[in-house]
Amino acid sequence: MNFLRRLAYTLRRLFSRSQSVIAALIIAAFTLAALAAPVLSPPRDPRQPPGLKIVGRQSIGVPQPPTADLRLGTTSEQYDVFHALVWGARNALRLGFVVAIVSAVIGTLVGSISGYAGGWLNGIAMRLSDAFLAFPAVIGVLVFTRLFYTDSPEWMVPPTPIPGLLADLGLNPVMVTLMTFSWMPYARLSNATIQQIKHADYVLAARSVGARPRRILFRHLLPNISAPLIVLMARDMGGLVILDAAFSFFQLGGTVEWGQLLASNRSWLLGANGNPLTYWWMAVPFTVALILFGVAWSMLGEGLNEALNPRSRR
Repeated sequence: MNFLRRLAYTLRRLFSRSQSVIAALIIAAFTLAALAAPVLSPPRDPRQPPGLKIVGRQSIGVPQPPTADLRLGTTSEQYDVFHALVWGARNALRLGFVVAIVSAVIGTLVGSISGYAGGWLNGIAMRLSDAFLAFPAVIGVLVFTRLFYTDSPEWMVPPTPIPGLLADLGLNPVMVTLMTFSWMPYARLSNATIQQIKHADYVLAARSVGARPRRILFRHLLPNISAPLIVLMARDMGGLVILDAAFSFFQLGGTVEWGQLLASNRSWLLGANGNPLTYWWMAVPFTVALILFGVAWSMLGEGLNEALNPRSRR
């Protein structure tokens, strides 16, 4: 009952802000589009990726404007823009949740264990975190892509199970890169917080009755640092998808169809005679989706920070 009362109180505080309500509605719209994607725009060819659907002759080579049958037109490769928009919502949410959760778990374990242990272990963990922070993520994408994939003929390259394993897990080099370079803020946040509260009275009381370090860490310490971690995860959700789109735009890979189609049709974005509105349907839907997705998660993170932060309850 105490948990339910705290949850109800937190939700009331969260949705007392109009910005949080707007953010929640936008995220709910993306979620509904993702869940209803097979109904809104069923895939046509099972051999093609479900997020992309060819609806015209690729020999046309010119984007087709919206019609009654094609609600948002096509790209120059004759991919259905509406289809990519709704299926992109599914992949955007999957990318954000998977990368944010994995990064949070890795970073929290590294930061909390090292923070509780202290000493040389804490020093090594934080220096490792600093090293990853200093390493450019773009280089990481190139490294992972080269490690897992190759342009050489198959007979020249020894077979490796890594690409197949990643595909079975629903991952790709960009997602692995984002996980590899997104855990450090969680580690530093949990490390600093654990070091502040590990000498609190309730922790000392648990030690005095013989509680083991693992129980103290997982039963008493981690629940007390969950609020800032949840806020950080919410803020990361939008940023991760925008970063994925940036990787796609610069031809470094990418998962979400929004960035993929923006990148593959960049030469059409300026339109005919320099008029960017000539082929507006190829840029506006994906750009608006990326902006709304990023802003909504950022606004929700701000609302969660105010709702979960005890200092803001005064």
